[in-house]
Amino acid sequence: MTIIVNLDVMMAKRKMSLKDLAEKIDITNANLSILKNNRAKAVRFTTLNEICKVLDCQPGDILEYIEGEEV
Repeated sequence: MTIIVNLDVMMAKRKMSLKDLAEKIDITNANLSILKNNRAKAVRFTTLNEICKVLDCQPGDILEYIEGEEV
């Protein structure tokens, strides 16, 4: 099982840079980059909530489950 983070796709759709999103959700650029590049082992619901609020999207727009694949 693999969870894929499509944060970069949503950021592109909303024309928002990593720096701008990081500032709006009060997280470091480095930590947001880890999430965006699928290197995060976990994400807090409070962080996910803020991302969804700022990008005006649903968690399912950012997180995708792919069965049988390991990244």
